[in-house]
Amino acid sequence: MSNLFTQIFTPSNLTFMLKGLGMTVMISIGAVVCSTLIGSILALIRTYATGKGKIFAKIISAYTEFFRCTPNLLWILWIYFTVRGNKILISVFAITLFTSAVMSEIFRGGLNSIPKGQFEAAESQGFSFVQAILYIVWPQTFRKVIPALLSQIITVIKDTSFLRMVDIPEFMRNCSVVMGSIYDVRGMMLLYAFQALCYFVICFTLSLVVRHYQSRQGIARK
Repeated sequence: MSNLFTQIFTPSNLTFMLKGLGMTVMISIGAVVCSTLIGSILALIRTYATGKGKIFAKIISAYTEFFRCTPNLLWILWIYFTVRGNKILISVFAITLFTSAVMSEIFRGGLNSIPKGQFEAAESQGFSFVQAILYIVWPQTFRKVIPALLSQIITVIKDTSFLRMVDIPEFMRNCSVVMGSIYDVRGMMLLYAFQALCYFVICFTLSLVVRHYQSRQGIARK
C-alpha cells in the first residue's frame, strides 16, 4: 500500500491535482460573488416592484422557476457549446446563471421574513425607501439567510465537478487524468478518498466559519 501511495501521490501528480483544486476554488468564488450580487438584486425587484415594475417581477419569477427546475449540468453543457470565449469565464457564467436563481429565492425568503413595520419605523425617522432597504432591512435579511447561503455555497463548490464534462481543468478533471494511469482498484479507492477529503476540508471549514460567526452574533445580541 505504501508503494501504491507513493506511486499515485508523486510531487508532479500532487501539484497537478492541487492546481485543479485551486481552479475549483477560483471558479467557485467567482460564481458565488456574481450570483450573490445578481440574486440579491433579483430578489429586491421581485419583492418590492410596484406599478409598471411588476412586469419585471414576473419576468424574474419565470427566470427563477425555470432555472431552479432544470439541472445545472444542462446549462453548463449548453453554455459551453454555444458561447465562445475564455473557458474559465464561461464556466463562471454558466454556474452563475443557474445559481443566481437559487440565490434569488434565498434572499426573497429573507426579505419576506422582515416585518412591514420596519419600513414604517424607518419612514418615521426620515429614511427614504432605498435607505430603509440598505441600512435596516438588508442587514437583517443577510443575517437571516446565512445558513441557507452557506448551504448553497457548498453546493456551488461541489457543482464545479460538473465542469469535468467539458474538460475544464478543475479538481475532479485533473484527478481523473491521474486516475487514468492507475490500474489497481485500491489505488482508485485511495484517489477517491483523497478527493472526498479535499472537498470535506473546504466545505467543513466554511461551515465552521459560519457557525463561529453565528455564535458571535448570538453573544452580541445578549
